[in-house]
Amino acid sequence: MARFNRRGFIKLSGGGAMATLGGMAGILASGRAPAIAQTTTIHWLRWNDFVPASDQLLRREITGECEKALGVKLNVETINANDIQARITSAIQSGSGPDIVCALNNWAQLYGDSLVDISDLADEIGKAQGGFYETSKAVAYDGKKWIALPWSVVGLQIAYRKSWFAEVGYGDGKFPQTWEAYREVGKKLKAKNRPVGQSLGHTFGDAPAFVYPYLWSWGGKEVEADGKTVVLNSPATVESVKFMTAFWHEAHDEGGLAWDDSNNNRAFLSGTCCATLNGASIYIEALRKPESYLTETGAQLKGDILHAALPKGQGGQFSYHVPFSNMLMGYSRNRDVGKKFLRWIHSREVFDQWFVSQKGFSVGPTTEWEKHKLWNDDPIMLPYKQAARTGRFAGYQGPSTRKAAEVVTKYIIVDMYAKAVQGMPAQDAVKWAHDELAKIYPA
Repeated sequence: MARFNRRGFIKLSGGGAMATLGGMAGILASGRAPAIAQTTTIHWLRWNDFVPASDQLLRREITGECEKALGVKLNVETINANDIQARITSAIQSGSGPDIVCALNNWAQLYGDSLVDISDLADEIGKAQGGFYETSKAVAYDGKKWIALPWSVVGLQIAYRKSWFAEVGYGDGKFPQTWEAYREVGKKLKAKNRPVGQSLGHTFGDAPAFVYPYLWSWGGKEVEADGKTVVLNSPATVESVKFMTAFWHEAHDEGGLAWDDSNNNRAFLSGTCCATLNGASIYIEALRKPESYLTETGAQLKGDILHAALPKGQGGQFSYHVPFSNMLMGYSRNRDVGKKFLRWIHSREVFDQWFVSQKGFSVGPTTEWEKHKLWNDDPIMLPYKQAARTGRFAGYQGPSTRKAAEVVTKYIIVDMYAKAVQGMPAQDAVKWAHDELAKIYPA
């Protein structure tokens, strides 16, 4: 055994002391606690929810519960939904940014190579909660793996003024069943300064959720089932554009070309449009502030709102609902903690709190949430209950791939109709859009 004399012991202990002091000096200089004492922070980027109570819940309650349950500090950042894609692109290019981003539509397909494979989480949650809707899977599964974890689906229905539609022959909660009938009603109501309010602008939700089902209902489609043969330029698509041009000028607020997803809410709540395709946020806002939103007779507006599906056309009746999914970013230094957080926030017990706060504006990503007692609270909300079962998604008749996501992001189908209502001949507008798709789906 080695022996230490007094001098050696003092030298050894002194060196240790100096090392300790040096370490403390480094900690003080850095302003950070030792790593063992630090709490990991998860940065979650989301949209500014149209149901403010849900954002308040995340910030005021869920953040505290997260730290208590997981020892993880949750930073919830919300921005305008139309700004999220720019943030994603910037973060991927710089290799730093939010750990988790809640993406809309099929955006996740654009960034698959930059996302963490979360197939284990998706399989676990899907099996535990009744299975994901096809729409949720279409936007978060790339054919081989889950690149995002489905969070919710915002159902889209037409909110309309019950009393105004009754004035033009649609009483007892009835709504026009065909585009021709809707056009005639819209003409009559626009003559009374009560036009249909619809966005044909570059905005994430209401515009694509209107034009895609409208296209399908006439028998038009982007590509064949092979997912690569572009067939947009068809007689059905041209007829849909011709009809839209007349429908727009005769029945719509033509300022909708510049509307985002909030303009139609404000127009409806202020009494300047008779109907608009939207999530349930208009009705929920009218419920939240019943004394603030009144009809022209002074009655509470909430009592004059009903919801209906988009009309049917020659090709059938369809819908497009906006799915949301959480992407765990590949550049994140907190991947393991991020997966731990996603498992927790998507769990039945935690997600239930957020789901209830939405009051039906969002449905769950799985079928289990159709059984929730919330749907017994208000019959006006029932059209949203199973909305996610009826939706197709962008890219039809093919899969909703990265190419389909690029078409959505570039607003090509929206712009096809917008160009026509601004004066471009229908055939030219369709040819332009077809050629733009061909650049994305090369033969």
